[in-house]
Amino acid sequence: MISSLGKYIVNFIIIILAQVLILNNIDFGIYINPFLYLLIILSLPVNISNWLLFTTGFITGLIIDAFTNSIGLHASATVFLCFTRPYILKYFAPRDGYEPGSLPVPSHFGNAWFFKYILIGITAHHFFLFFTEAFTFTDFTTTLSKIVASTIVTSLIIMIAQMFGKRNKRR
Repeated sequence: MISSLGKYIVNFIIIILAQVLILNNIDFGIYINPFLYLLIILSLPVNISNWLLFTTGFITGLIIDAFTNSIGLHASATVFLCFTRPYILKYFAPRDGYEPGSLPVPSHFGNAWFFKYILIGITAHHFFLFFTEAFTFTDFTTTLSKIVASTIVTSLIIMIAQMFGKRNKRR
């Protein structure tokens, strides 16, 4: 990871800028909130240390909170995603386990594996984020609709971003 630290920093900046400058300014309606920044956490190496994973998640969430005035909602939801990520990766682990240095990206494990992995991770994040934001179960169906719609759109945007990133590597 240290050898590709520059690549991670550049990707971090690009993804945060895309989230803050583009996706946060497009009105998708009240039910759809795409969060491309989740790709930062979901694409970190499989064998990353927990302290670095949680620190990256917390800092990413705080940056998004600073631009959306959400006072810790994204920071807590990304930390929750960082907590669930090892369990999700363990569930989808190959029979022989992960090789050292492997990345949870489509080029390493395939599109189907990656889609299932991000779908569960994004759903966990959105479930925590939207129910914490609502802080009640009285509008359960509205919150659940936001979770489902936002999960679908976020998953599609992340898959498109991964295809775009893979296309650039071929050039």
